[in-house]
Order: sequence, then structure tokens, then C-alpha cells
Amino acid sequence: MSVRVSLVAAARSSSLLAERFDDDRPLDRAGWHEVQLAAQALVPLGAAELRYCSPTARSRATGEALGYAPMAQPALRDCDMGRWRGLTLSDVAAREPAAVDAWLADPRSAPHGGEPLLAFITRIGGWLDTRPACEGSIVAVAEPAVVRAALVYALGAPPSTYWNVDVRPLSTITLTGLPGRWSLRLEAGPG
Repeated sequence: MSVRVSLVAAARSSSLLAERFDDDRPLDRAGWHEVQLAAQALVPLGAAELRYCSPTARSRATGEALGYAPMAQPALRDCDMGRWRGLTLSDVAAREPAAVDAWLADPRSAPHGGEPLLAFITRIGGWLDTRPACEGSIVAVAEPAVVRAALVYALGAPPSTYWNVDVRPLSTITLTGLPGRWSLRLEAGPG
């Protein structure tokens, strides 16, 4: 029996340029507005037998606003960014340009003292692979970075692919399969 997991990217907690590493701020006004606009399309996912969320404030708030009543999953937390936590990419690039270059070039590096990209992708893949088979479906609200990591893992793509995947707030992907054998399912749009 295969598993169907729909991943919903959490709504915004700041503008894209103000995004901070390992950020745990609540939804901002724009994020709440986006949830209201997307609710009609996303609320039906709440009929899933299992409903999860990342432990961040914005993931929990997004799931609650959509009526999912999700259970927080520590394994769905964002990548541990060590001493870069709370900083923007611009902040870090100005202070440690060589460290940022190393981090972007080598998925095994962790110049920030946190979790290497490869370990992050593997952790998210481990969460996917341990989802129980069920007759229905699973929905999880998580940080966009978590959704990107899940896509890279599920498709068996090289870790460098992570940098080429753009996950917008409230975007949704569905993965179907079994542990170690996942497929991306694209849903037809309305009309």
C-alpha cells in the first residue's frame, strides 16, 4: 500500500528579503492575508487521516488557520543553521563570504556550526520514509526549506538541486509511494 503525503509550505512571516535563517517568527499580516486567500483551495487537505506541521510558529499558525489541527513533528523542523540563526543571507554573506561559498558548494559542509544540507535532506527523507501506510492521505504544513528538502529526497536528485527549487508560501506538492520509492504528483488546475 502506498502513502500519499501532501506538503503545504507555511505562509509568510516576513518578506523574502527579510527571511532569516532558522526563523521562528509568527505569521505577519501578509501571511494571514495569504492564508485567507488560499483557504478555499487548501482546506480540503484537512480531511487527511494524519495532519502534521513543523514546530515553528508560522507552520503551526498556518495549519490551525486552515483548520487542520496539526500535530507538531520535531523531525519537520527547519535546517539547524547554528550561529547563523536569526541572520539573513545578506548579513552572513557580508560577514563570512568564504563560509557562505563553502556552504553553497558542498552539501556536507556546515561552516555555521549547525546541520549540513545533506543531513537536513536525509532527516526530512527519513520522516517521509517512516510515514505509516494508511487508506487515506497525510498532510503536513512545513517551512518552504523542508518542502524543498522533501522534493530533493523524493526525486533522488543530487543535493545541489536544493538550490534550484523555489517553494512559495502556501504552495502544495503531493508525494506518493513507499519508503525509498517516491513520486511527485502534480494536480491538474481548475478548469
